[in-house]
Amino acid sequence: MTTLAPTTPAPATRGTRAWRTLRTSRTALVGLAIVAVHVLIALLAPLLTSYDPIANDAGHALLGSSWNHWAGTDQYGRDVLARVLYGGRYALGVSVAATLLTVALGTVIGCAAALRGGWFDDVLGRVLDAVLAVPSILALLVVVTALGTGPAVIVLAVAIVYVPQVVRVVRGAALAVVPADYVTAARARGESTWSILRREILPNITDVVCVEFAMRASWVVLLISSLSFLGFGADPPTPDWGLMVAENRTAITVVPMASLAPIVALATLVVGLNLAADGLSKAWGVDRIGEGS
Repeated sequence: MTTLAPTTPAPATRGTRAWRTLRTSRTALVGLAIVAVHVLIALLAPLLTSYDPIANDAGHALLGSSWNHWAGTDQYGRDVLARVLYGGRYALGVSVAATLLTVALGTVIGCAAALRGGWFDDVLGRVLDAVLAVPSILALLVVVTALGTGPAVIVLAVAIVYVPQVVRVVRGAALAVVPADYVTAARARGESTWSILRREILPNITDVVCVEFAMRASWVVLLISSLSFLGFGADPPTPDWGLMVAENRTAITVVPMASLAPIVALATLVVGLNLAADGLSKAWGVDRIGEGS
């Protein structure tokens, strides 16, 4: 009489294991919750306020907080709360697009440099050193001045500024994977570079890429807001947090909420992204300092 061997449950997928580990990190969950609230508010902005964020009303300029205008109005009579709510759309939309492009390009280039090595890696390293020697805000201003303003230009400019940093982080993570047996076997089978990157290397550095995305997103949000504050980002009357601070700073003693509200919104979003990045790095064992060197 033959005895059937007990069946064993299928091993958990990488995504399931990552989620189980993530749930043990309160820091990550709090950060992701804060970001989720910002996303939800940005999506529901038309339902949360009845005011047009760009409509001027000179007869109601510089009003303090009231039942009609909870955060007051700015110098053009626009409802401050409405502009803050809609401002999240611009901040999140442009920042997410810029971060996605930056991390995607940086990941592909960093993995390719680690896999190819040799002269390609050496030349790329020298180019990255030259780009990283220029301060981020200065490089961003140069690109925007040369190409003009607009969301597409800002996304491209941010990618140019931050791709070299992402390349260094991803390259460091990929270098630990390249000597593995499964990568050597893939090379012996004659698989293409792209196939090895996609099937062998990328799945094993996903945690590093996710942490890098969260960390880089917080820097991108601040950089884009700084650009708008300096007058090189969003064009008036676009509801943008950095632009709101720039427009209302001269009237801060009259209507302080016109400047404080966008500052609070920006600060909470950045704090949420930083908490998410810190929590993810600890939960998944990613050394942000070591990887970023």
